[in-house]
Amino acid sequence: MRDIILLECTECRRRNYSTTINKKTNREKLQVKKYCKYCKKHTLHKEVKA
Repeated sequence: MRDIILLECTECRRRNYSTTINKKTNREKLQVKKYCKYCKKHTLHKEVKA
């Protein structure tokens, strides 16, 4: 039931994090503010296909 997704930084477009979500309960794409080690600051990370 749970799908593996990647989180991509919106500024540098690098894929820094991976996580799992339940697609049946969460229909919209995940957006989280996380630390990007390449930008060296907290940026918005959006869900992309694994």
